[in-house]
Amino acid sequence: MRPRPLQGLPPLVSVATRLLILGSFPSVASLQSQQYYAHPQNHFWKILQALWPAHPLPGREQYAERCAWVLAHGLGIWDVYASCEREGSLDSAIRNPEVNDFAALRRRCPQLRLIVHNGGESFRHAKSVRSALGVEDFPLVKLPSTSPANASWSFERKLSAWREAVVQAGLL
Repeated sequence: MRPRPLQGLPPLVSVATRLLILGSFPSVASLQSQQYYAHPQNHFWKILQALWPAHPLPGREQYAERCAWVLAHGLGIWDVYASCEREGSLDSAIRNPEVNDFAALRRRCPQLRLIVHNGGESFRHAKSVRSALGVEDFPLVKLPSTSPANASWSFERKLSAWREAVVQAGLL
């Protein structure tokens, strides 16, 4: 018997989104809490705070405020996959994925300047994301995954790569 498909989270974007961060699919912890990057060992939120140290990021228990913080900084968050089958949280366990509708995203984010892929699984779909946006030269960047499974990159090395992308989008 096939497992029931898991449904991803809705996009966190606004008309002011300039940089869209695309993951692959939410972890088990994220799906359970209905929050992006909810696993406590994921470096995602720690990296964002390090990029804007003068603007304190609300705590984990204040997710609505975190979302407002993200949007206020010109960021957006979404995933490549709308749904998939998966046991656990590893990208390598993803089966039968359905890709999100990126064609509609361009209308929702008219100031979008850059899409960054949070890891390799997300980046596998960079060309189809670009095609769906209808702009063949749209900048797409592969960043090191913030996942705790990406232990080969130190926090400082991840932060440096992420900082370059934020600067490229004109947000720092």
